Amino acid sequence: MMLWRSVVGKLWATILLLVSVVLLVLTVLLLQYFERFHSEQAEEQLLNHASLIASLLEDEHTDEAAIAMSRKIAETYSTRAVIVMDEEEYWYSSDNTRGELPVDLFYEDPRLSRVMENQEVVVQRGDYELNLRNGDHQELLIVGLPVNHSAQTGAVYMYMPLDIVNEASVQTKQIILLSAAVAIILTTVFAFFLTTRITAPLRKMRRASLEVAKGNFNTKIPIRSNDEIGLLSMAFNRMARALNTNLDMLNREKEQLSRILSSMADGVITLDRRGEMSIMNPPAEAFVKAWTYENNHESEIFVLPEEIKHLFKQVTEKGQEQMVEVDVQGRSWVILMTPLYDQENIRGAVAVLRDMTDERTHDKLRKDFIANVSHELRTPISMLQGYSEAIIDDVAGSEEEKKELAQIIYDESLRMGRLVNELLDLARMEAGHISLNLERVNTREFSERVVRKFSGIAKEHDVLIVEDIEATVNSLLMDPDRIEQVLTNLIDNAIRHTPENGQVTLCVTNVEGGVKMDVIDTGSGIPEEDLPFVFERFYKADKARTRGRSGTGLGLAIVKNIVHAHKGRVSVHSKLNEGTTFTVFLPDGKE
Repeated sequence: MMLWRSVVGKLWATILLLVSVVLLVLTVLLLQYFERFHSEQAEEQLLNHASLIASLLEDEHTDEAAIAMSRKIAETYSTRAVIVMDEEEYWYSSDNTRGELPVDLFYEDPRLSRVMENQEVVVQRGDYELNLRNGDHQELLIVGLPVNHSAQTGAVYMYMPLDIVNEASVQTKQIILLSAAVAIILTTVFAFFLTTRITAPLRKMRRASLEVAKGNFNTKIPIRSNDEIGLLSMAFNRMARALNTNLDMLNREKEQLSRILSSMADGVITLDRRGEMSIMNPPAEAFVKAWTYENNHESEIFVLPEEIKHLFKQVTEKGQEQMVEVDVQGRSWVILMTPLYDQENIRGAVAVLRDMTDERTHDKLRKDFIANVSHELRTPISMLQGYSEAIIDDVAGSEEEKKELAQIIYDESLRMGRLVNELLDLARMEAGHISLNLERVNTREFSERVVRKFSGIAKEHDVLIVEDIEATVNSLLMDPDRIEQVLTNLIDNAIRHTPENGQVTLCVTNVEGGVKMDVIDTGSGIPEEDLPFVFERFYKADKARTRGRSGTGLGLAIVKNIVHAHKGRVSVHSKLNEGTTFTVFLPDGKE
């Protein structure tokens, strides 16, 4: 069955059928022609022999010589002859008349009798009864010619069995049929060979096309001819190269788009015409996971949020981009969805999800910053105005009162100047303009010096300051002035917020990759809800502190920027009414 489905079988069957039809028609025509040819040859032969005998009879003067010659001719060509002059005078070519035609037949047969009656030449086939006892019949071919002999008019009849003619026809038919069979066999072999040669490149193309379908575009078909099949092979190779080039370009573009999509900070979700997610990048995946968790969906399959479904419905109905803002797990997301068109029909939509939490937070921090700066400046300015006005109006009667008011004005001005300087310093740091004078510093000596600097302030506040510095602490590549500013802010805060008889400890130890500095106090601690914001500008955990113990709210922000400039880390751990620990990690700065 596979052979008949293939091109080889079809071409082979077509050629074989075509040749068979041609040979069949040719065989039929040849058989008819040779059958007629043998019959005509036999007739012509008998006519020639009969004519020869008639000529001998007419030329010879003696009947014996003519009859002898006639018998010799008949024996030579395997025929039989009868010379009939009348019913009484006739001669057979054979002495034995058994098996011959009776003489009466030539007179009784309507056509044969016309030879003697009308002097006509007669050729006739028929089934005649022989001169035998059992009266056998035989198919004969009889030729009759009129003859004039010795002033008498008679006839010469020659006849031969049709079996001889048929035998020649059968032999010819066998030769023709054998030739046709040989021709069909040769045609079969030749057609199969030809079709195999033709289809061999086609089979190679089929195998190559299957390889191309599997993605192997480097497959090539050898070109062995310059005919149509060779041109087809050349076109196939060119097509495979073009497909390989186009696929490489598509893969590069796909990879580029995938990398762009993966590296985007905004989430992207592509929806098909049914509203099902087809493409989703990591930020969008995080959003969907958060929404799924918040809405108690336990399925591991990503579920399209209801807000996006509703937005997609609006986009498909209106054909315009739509926007909505969604709060998920404490974060604010803005979703902008735009329709995708397939010519004139909407084939889907693309949603861009932007996390606006930081922007909202920054806006709040900016507003709080303005409010805090205004608040911090307004109070000392009001005090400056009030006390200066009191001096001008001579409210203070004595010199001591005037000095006290002037001292207050001076302290507030210093406070304002310190606040402005810290603001400018912090602004420069956050803008990336901080400059570090790095040098290799003995960490132990540096830490002991900072602790000694605060020993007097600690005694004034009745706070014990303790140093716990590892003996073999590593040296650091750092800006000593800036790190001293860090420790100063941290220790000063610890002393100010530690009650009497409390303790502040500076612990310096070696860790992997650098040095860790811990400032530990036994003070009031920081509430847990305030811990994430202690490094923000103007943030104060204790809103009820007096002005004398309260700072500007910028010290820890400056600490954070200085430590980050040294490529270090700063963190805080605290328990309310138990104490606070600020941890600073500084890398050793080795290459």
